[in-house]
Amino acid sequence: MAVRSSSAALRLSLLSALLLAVSACSIMPPADFPVEENIDLDRYMGSWYVIAHIPPGPTSDSYNSIERYYRGPDNEIQTVFTYRDGGFDGERKVMLPKGFVKDGTGNAVWGMQFFWPIKMQYLISYVDADYENTIVARSELDWVWIMSRKPQIDEATYNDLVERVGSYGYDTGKLRKVPQQPLSARNPE
Repeated sequence: MAVRSSSAALRLSLLSALLLAVSACSIMPPADFPVEENIDLDRYMGSWYVIAHIPPGPTSDSYNSIERYYRGPDNEIQTVFTYRDGGFDGERKVMLPKGFVKDGTGNAVWGMQFFWPIKMQYLISYVDADYENTIVARSELDWVWIMSRKPQIDEATYNDLVERVGSYGYDTGKLRKVPQQPLSARNPE
């Protein structure tokens, strides 16, 4: 019985050490990765429609994707991400990660936490002067989001944003345009 107990304690210790190591990984990008210099968090808050993305697996067939940000205490950002899975009438999905703004980064580097203790890198790499269009990227070049305050954007603006994503080093051939219905045609969110 003592052998089992010490074996379980060893596994628990190793798991704890692994979790601490993973959570300690830096969310800071390399110095040469594009990140906005100064984000006005109050202007950045609100709804952003996902226009295109290289998505994480669970959202690879999303429709009507919307990311909403709300200021929380200290440097915390309450986030509500909603989408329809597989079609405009698909099941409505909701994710509620918390964003944590990294001090000293002009509010452009966040750790996005879907579950404790891991915070994933979330970089505001671009926002236009009117806070109408944005790109959220990761220096690992795995996922990226092109978002707008409106469900649709004109083709020239879209092409400019795609070109910018490509300049970061992403394979833009992997970008998926997220189908967005006009607001008047949407199911109640």
